[in-house]
Amino acid sequence: MAITAHTIQSSTTANRSKKRVGRGNGSGKGTYASRGLKGQRSRSDGKGGLKRRGFKASLLKVPKLRGFKSLQKKREVITLAVLNRICANGDIVTPTYLKTKGVVDKPEFGIKLIASGTLEKNITLRGCIASKMAMEAIEKAGGTLEF
Repeated sequence: MAITAHTIQSSTTANRSKKRVGRGNGSGKGTYASRGLKGQRSRSDGKGGLKRRGFKASLLKVPKLRGFKSLQKKREVITLAVLNRICANGDIVTPTYLKTKGVVDKPEFGIKLIASGTLEKNITLRGCIASKMAMEAIEKAGGTLEF
């Protein structure tokens, strides 16, 4: 049978009323009200049920967060190979240019260029930091750096 709006039925236990405990022995939940005899968990302020005990075990399994998380913003790192792929000859590369090309997400934190791969295009790099090898590669390709 296909499930459609008019054939959906609630389960038989969905609307069952909650069993009230401690309301006489005729109810089936009288005297100790399913708490057993003595002990801390039988008292009114006793520890919570099994849920809390299971949760404690799951908390203990989670490893502790250790160390220190630096609040200093990290620069976005791009390589010469990426620049070679996205730039044309004579392009002026700025942080906003790199964002429009989809290479970096947050140019406001700064951009660092590293010398991984090769650069064969003549570009002008403006407003970015570069490693020593990357600077040499840009100048070798005929480009310039402006800080």
